[in-house]
Amino acid sequence: MNEKQMTAPDSHYEQMIAEESVCTTENIVYEKPHTLTDTPFHYCPGCGHGVAHRLIAEVIEEMDIQEETIGVAPVGCSVFAYNYLNIDMSEAAHGRASAVATGIKRVLPEKYVFSYQGDGDLAAIGTAETIHTCNRGENILIIFINNGIYGMTGGQMAPTTLPNMKSTTSPFGRDTNSMGYPLKITELIAALPGTYYVTRQSVHKPLNVRKAKKAILNGFQYQKLNRGTCFVEIVSNCPSNWKMTPVESNKWLEDNMLPFYQLGDIKVPKEEIK
Repeated sequence: MNEKQMTAPDSHYEQMIAEESVCTTENIVYEKPHTLTDTPFHYCPGCGHGVAHRLIAEVIEEMDIQEETIGVAPVGCSVFAYNYLNIDMSEAAHGRASAVATGIKRVLPEKYVFSYQGDGDLAAIGTAETIHTCNRGENILIIFINNGIYGMTGGQMAPTTLPNMKSTTSPFGRDTNSMGYPLKITELIAALPGTYYVTRQSVHKPLNVRKAKKAILNGFQYQKLNRGTCFVEIVSNCPSNWKMTPVESNKWLEDNMLPFYQLGDIKVPKEEIK
């Protein structure tokens, strides 16, 4: 494509926009929520973390609880959350986010408190904290990003890595005979009496993004009822460590991750929010 071919359409669209005055308030389709900061993107191209951050920011803005919300991010890719969310944030040691969130919520029970954790963090080094937080029914929201692998540290096998799935520490695929089976942490959490709302969603398609946003909204709103822990798992991709393009990784997620980690509500409360 030559320079003339490149500039001509741009000039045409600029003239059309000027003539039709389409850049008006009533024509706005989407605006970045003010609860998101203007931060250069840290994540790999196509990563689902960015979508999850945006959903959290949108929910907080729409509920008008920016000044009343405190988030906790631990070690791993999820640690970047405090760079993007324009709210009070606290960093926790690896795996300890739900414990830190517990302390914050108990000291400030009127606040909306959530943790934002990856699978290596929440389902491996933080297994004990996660299980006991949920078993006690702490009145917080846990947002759990599951991409089936350790992302930040180089693509090692995680508790959520699928059978036969390759990683840097399982180069021939996860052998369940010697390495055990993937941990379906969300089903385990749902069986605990302290959990109130437990669901698994994804962000790989527009419809799924909308469902994930609704799940996050529910998780925040249910804190008003003080009935226990809300747990939202989001199945995501990891293009870099899966050695795929973003498009390929989303297709692989749908074909391989979702049959094993089936989407949908697992534990739904009966009470209505008033």
